[in-house]
Amino acid sequence: MTHGFEFYDSLPKRDAFEAFASPDAYTALPDDWVVGTSDIVGSTQEIAKGRYKTVNMVGAAVISAQVNASGGHALPYVFGGDGAAFACPAHHRDHAAKALAAVQVWAREIFDIELRTAMVSVADIRAAGHDVAVARHQASEGVDYAMFSGGGLSWAEAQMKAGRHAIASAPSGTLPNLDGLSCRWSHMKARLGTILSVVIQPGAPAQPDAFSAVCVAVLERAGQLERAGHPSPEIGPGTTWPPRDYELDAKVSRKNMPLGKRKRQVLLETALAWVLLNVGLKIGGFDPKAYRREVASNADFRKFDDGLKMTIDCDAETVADLRALLDRAQAAGTLVYGMHSQDEAMMTCIVPSPMVNTHVHFIDGAAGGYTQAASQIKAAPA
Repeated sequence: MTHGFEFYDSLPKRDAFEAFASPDAYTALPDDWVVGTSDIVGSTQEIAKGRYKTVNMVGAAVISAQVNASGGHALPYVFGGDGAAFACPAHHRDHAAKALAAVQVWAREIFDIELRTAMVSVADIRAAGHDVAVARHQASEGVDYAMFSGGGLSWAEAQMKAGRHAIASAPSGTLPNLDGLSCRWSHMKARLGTILSVVIQPGAPAQPDAFSAVCVAVLERAGQLERAGHPSPEIGPGTTWPPRDYELDAKVSRKNMPLGKRKRQVLLETALAWVLLNVGLKIGGFDPKAYRREVASNADFRKFDDGLKMTIDCDAETVADLRALLDRAQAAGTLVYGMHSQDEAMMTCIVPSPMVNTHVHFIDGAAGGYTQAASQIKAAPA
């Protein structure tokens, strides 16, 4: 039986994030759905060049292109810092592949970044002994994010890195539809001491109950922080003018427009936004104070993606406690993990319209974040 987007529409939305530590919170994807994966080749080197914001933007572009290709349907996706993954029904596979291929060629030609991409059916993932199950976390009144479990996404990503299930390249000059993708908020400085990016993955062999228990313990400890360690102030992130990444924003949004012209437009647009957001002036039904609060409440600062990922604002005591807890669990074989500390967090956004509370915001550490934390796992001795 073929399932369309209604499968994902039918899933319950849960607001208690801790619930997603349990495999019972997830529903298996239909066999005929397809998983898409992507990641940036050499992302660690890009970080060393100071290009992590560009890396984040390319990763978020994968999601933006899929959202715009879905025709208004909700679909499960997850942002990973230097890439992203998503799932879609079989009948949408060709549209998803075209959107993914467009981002790949755009990243290469505009930013000189090599983006690996692949797509594989859920049936093939299960035939290899893994699963893909999904759930929906209601982060705020207007926004929910997909959570993934079962190990299938991780397996698909590993297959992609091995050169399998690659999609056909798009012609040179192909541009993806990235309407709504932007990066106009200022970096968020640590208020409690450090911005900590954490990546926690199940050990091998898997110990599901033990892994879930450790994730709950991690979340309980992080839950003692202000707003569970949310890097954004409750009133929302700040803005400066001109925004530090306005040239990057212009490259992303210019389409076929000359870059110089688009940069001038972005400067004018951000100047108006700066005035509205800092003065708090309501105009045309737009309430800037309410919008900034929505940005904060909608932001994706923690997720389950075949494991637990968090970017949190925390103090030295919390860092030490989390490290001790995770070291014990790693020694027991329950999990592997990586941590990366930095002074700031950053936000990459998909805003179809600031007038409707469906805008999503991906948070990562500003100095390597998830990519640097994950690299510690790769470098660990077997």
